[in-house]
Amino acid sequence: MKKIAVSMCMVGVALVLALSSCRSTKDIPSLSSINGEWNIIEINGISVSPTNVQKAPFIGFDTATGNVYGNSGCNRMMGSFDVNDKPGNLDLSKMGSTRMMCPDMTLEQNVLGALTQVKGYKQMGKGHIALCNGAKRPVLILQKKAADVQLSALNGAWLITKVNSEAVQSEMDTKPFLQFDIENKSIHGNAGCNIVNGGFKTDDNNVRSISFPALATTMMACPAMDVESKILKAMNEVASFDQLANGGIELYDANGTVVLVLAKK
Repeated sequence: MKKIAVSMCMVGVALVLALSSCRSTKDIPSLSSINGEWNIIEINGISVSPTNVQKAPFIGFDTATGNVYGNSGCNRMMGSFDVNDKPGNLDLSKMGSTRMMCPDMTLEQNVLGALTQVKGYKQMGKGHIALCNGAKRPVLILQKKAADVQLSALNGAWLITKVNSEAVQSEMDTKPFLQFDIENKSIHGNAGCNIVNGGFKTDDNNVRSISFPALATTMMACPAMDVESKILKAMNEVASFDQLANGGIELYDANGTVVLVLAKK
């Protein structure tokens, strides 16, 4: 009986090590395999169950640029990683996030705490990815995320309500707006004085990506050009977007900072 018990114990230990280790090279996928967005479904062995007042946490990797983005349950998070690192290595210790307070910050604190420990990744069963700490132990389990925002959400005309967290004055004679034509990948609008025209670019590997690389404006002078200057500068910095719960749109720069907020016109 003692021999059987010992044997069973050893099998159990071996099974735990097999499940919890990130050491096996055959389980390390190529870097491109982690590209895209992933739901965070487990933290340190505990399943993630967001409450009604929390967002489901997710993380997104752009393996072409090395950018990381996502949401930790309350705040947006952003960062970068070394795309030239050894396969299986992934250092996420320098992630940043916005600073909004939410009713329950426990999930967020757990997500951010686990991310600071991440030093690598490996392939798991069912297409899941494990993010592992320096001891090769999984601290986060990821599941591929279905796209919950589409480029088509931008179609139509939008008022620019904020630029760099500053509200655009509603009493302006000409209200700044942007109009997206998704089919033709073009935009038209007004920055508060001058007309804006141009196109936009997206990235097939990141459903939230968008940029405005070739904008053209008229050259009319107006009494107050401050708001217009800020809007045009912000548009040149846009790298991604997301849709808000109220139907509005936020446009972010490459660091994940909100530079423009849009409301349906």
